[in-house]
Amino acid sequence: MPRRCAAVTAIFASSILLGSCSAESESTTAGADTTTTITEAFTKLPSTAAIGTCGPLSGTTTHDGVLTVATDSPAYEPWFHDNDPSNGQGFEGAVARAVTEKLGYNSDQVAFTRVGWGDALKPGSKEFDFALDQFTISGDRRDAVDVSSPYYAVAQSVIALQSNSASQAADLASLTTYRLGAQAGSTSLLAITDTITPKTPPRTYANTNDAKAALVAGEIDALVVDIPTGFHITETELPQSVIVGQFPRPNAVTEFFGLVLEKNSPLTACVSAAVDSLYADGTLEALATEWITDTADAPILD
Repeated sequence: MPRRCAAVTAIFASSILLGSCSAESESTTAGADTTTTITEAFTKLPSTAAIGTCGPLSGTTTHDGVLTVATDSPAYEPWFHDNDPSNGQGFEGAVARAVTEKLGYNSDQVAFTRVGWGDALKPGSKEFDFALDQFTISGDRRDAVDVSSPYYAVAQSVIALQSNSASQAADLASLTTYRLGAQAGSTSLLAITDTITPKTPPRTYANTNDAKAALVAGEIDALVVDIPTGFHITETELPQSVIVGQFPRPNAVTEFFGLVLEKNSPLTACVSAAVDSLYADGTLEALATEWITDTADAPILD
């Protein structure tokens, strides 16, 4: 189990600003003003009274009486544990269980399915009720799908092998001469193109496993991933690698993860209300403290 996260309180202090609609959030439009108001970027946050209207007998789910939760395959640590989204372990596995319980579903009334990360974000009908897989909330994604209230605030990180000179980079400008990589379609990729702006176009990979393999093989000099994933990779999977540093994307505004639902889903208000309730009662902070490594010591790249 990861060490306790001392920075979690600060992370969730940032998140609460969303509930008051007084903060600003990122836009993913390159070359434009990179901030929009929360009112513009998110749906209106619902009353927690909405939670009780989407239970097993409500007729609001894709399959009657069953709440279907989607994740990608594999489901990575520290977000899930043992590649089993249904066990309620790992941060997102625990969030999924907490949300389903808030909505009134017991374990026998919850089904888990595997849906590709990119497929979950495509427009059109879904065979799931909500998906969670480190989906950053952004205005362009909400054109195709609904996204819930945020359940986690996160920064990006750069990781490199200790033997590669990229591991010694002290700022973002120092990384521009290196070959960088990230998962295709991710905000980590946008962090490379919009913030680091390397001289060589970044390489893209279908998933994190492929990107890690490219790093080990020397195909890229450094990999950009969200910072909890970066710590898991360097501490557990690739001990020969290091966290070069962390940075926000594409500006000083932190990214937030949300649950993805079909566009105009009747469950969206209920799911957002459940997430808001889990923030308000301290559950989200407690789960992050339990499952996510302290990121406070990672160097800041600016």
